[in-house]
Amino acid sequence: MKNNTCIKGKNMLDFVYREKYGMDDLVEIMRLLRSEGGCPWDREQTHASIRRNLLEEAYEAAEAIDLGDGALLCEELGDVLLQVVFHARMEEEAGGFSIGDVADGVCKKLIERHPHIFGDVKADTAEQVLANWDDIKRASKGQTLTADAMDSVARSLPALMRAEKIQDKAAKAGYDFSTDRTMGDGEIGDKLFLAVMEAREAGADPERELERATDRFVERFKRAARDDV
Repeated sequence: MKNNTCIKGKNMLDFVYREKYGMDDLVEIMRLLRSEGGCPWDREQTHASIRRNLLEEAYEAAEAIDLGDGALLCEELGDVLLQVVFHARMEEEAGGFSIGDVADGVCKKLIERHPHIFGDVKADTAEQVLANWDDIKRASKGQTLTADAMDSVARSLPALMRAEKIQDKAAKAGYDFSTDRTMGDGEIGDKLFLAVMEAREAGADPERELERATDRFVERFKRAARDDV
């Protein structure tokens, strides 16, 4: 394949093949796939139809992190980036935002929430940085009450992760969890919520703890299955 060769494919779409591609090329490829004469599957997708894809790609990237596999992580982050470009392209076609607007928004957010870098605020520790970040986030979103901040926690998060984030916000507001200690005597959901509380207070990630417990069960099951053979 020649470097930077412009050809027309079978559908007569102009495309420049390169030895190495960049972000602009990804945006252009998605434009071509979604254009008239592009890919039938890509053209018929909507935000809702590929919503699950975004979640799955994010989890696959997380698994690559857990495995410590840099090459796999590079690939999986590309898949996550593809989903971002895909959604942005659909919005641009509908007269909404573009991938440029996405980049502009996150750049402005980073600048705003790092006043210790781009302003005159002092923050010498990671804890101070996070405290500033939370304060700025709540101010920018008009969250004057902790309840407002709780409402901003995405309901699409895994249930354990959402419970932990909700509890963390309540703890930062000085909530007394002692009144919730008896919930474990009630419904299964209450017991799970209490288990999340215990994990958070122990400095553990409840999602990861459940993952590890499940892995241990799988190993026990496999051993038992081998013994039965």
